[in-house]
Amino acid sequence: MPGKISITAAQHFRDAFTFVTKDVTQWFPGHMGKGMKQMQSRLKKVDCIVEVHDARIPFSGRNPHFEPTANLRPHLLLLNKVDLADTTHNEAVEARLKEEGVNRILYTNCKEVHNETVKQKLIPTILDMINRNPRYHRQEVDSFSLMIIGVPNVGKSSLINSLRRLNLRRGKATPVGPTAGVTRSVLEKIRVCENPKMFLYDTPGILSPIVSDVEVGMKLATCATLQDHLVGEDTIADYMLYSLNKCALFDYVKYFGLKQPTDDIYELLSAIAKQNKQVMKVKSHSGQYMYRLDFRSAALIALRAFREGKLGRVMLDQDILEMPVEQNIYPSAR
Repeated sequence: MPGKISITAAQHFRDAFTFVTKDVTQWFPGHMGKGMKQMQSRLKKVDCIVEVHDARIPFSGRNPHFEPTANLRPHLLLLNKVDLADTTHNEAVEARLKEEGVNRILYTNCKEVHNETVKQKLIPTILDMINRNPRYHRQEVDSFSLMIIGVPNVGKSSLINSLRRLNLRRGKATPVGPTAGVTRSVLEKIRVCENPKMFLYDTPGILSPIVSDVEVGMKLATCATLQDHLVGEDTIADYMLYSLNKCALFDYVKYFGLKQPTDDIYELLSAIAKQNKQVMKVKSHSGQYMYRLDFRSAALIALRAFREGKLGRVMLDQDILEMPVEQNIYPSAR
């Protein structure tokens, strides 16, 4: 099986990740607080809420502040980036989400040009959910309004652009970036379908202001829902390595030219830096210049490979699947 290699008895990996270098418990930029207020003020104009989330962390990253918002309208959970996720856990993930009150779940890869879910399932599912619920004062309106919510960098803007491309044959309506925090404010209504007439609001990714569990924070950072510099690229790469070893995914060994798996992040970063000629010129205490391996650049190379799926498909929330529902760090929107 790809990614599975034999491990000698002498090799031992960490049982837990120790995080001591920086505080990642606070990250709530001003534009996110503004976006939350704008989102709540526009709910009366919305027929359905589509929550987009990363399929690699189906529980950890979901924002508890969405719960009162999602309760007010039909709520669809779209687990995106499924091409990067280990889908062998899907049945268990869906069962747990349903225990938490999330009954409509779809999987997608919004960057795939002709994704089957976006092309065939998404609009019919949304219409079915709307038709099963009262529209109140919007009953006579002949168009439908949606709101896209989610934490940063899970594919909300990619979803909007994919819907426009497939249904309207039009280009991008909202910017897309590889890092968190690209969408800065709730945009005006964006048309995404002509028949039926359907519009939506895009929102900034709204992350919880407090990440109470460091492990949750590291999962968010590893999947790029936090900006790398807030945590530290080498620290995120270390958690990535810890997670891959924990999941027994060793594709990184061949990909980065190692002889065997390692639990030492600087052994990995040294190999990557040498392989990619990543060096930096530094000045010593004596005033002499010398060259050293650039671990930050090496960490960025490692993280890019992980986030592009080059190191194997993962599900970072296997530990949460084993918890009782009431112990979940992030209560799901119902």
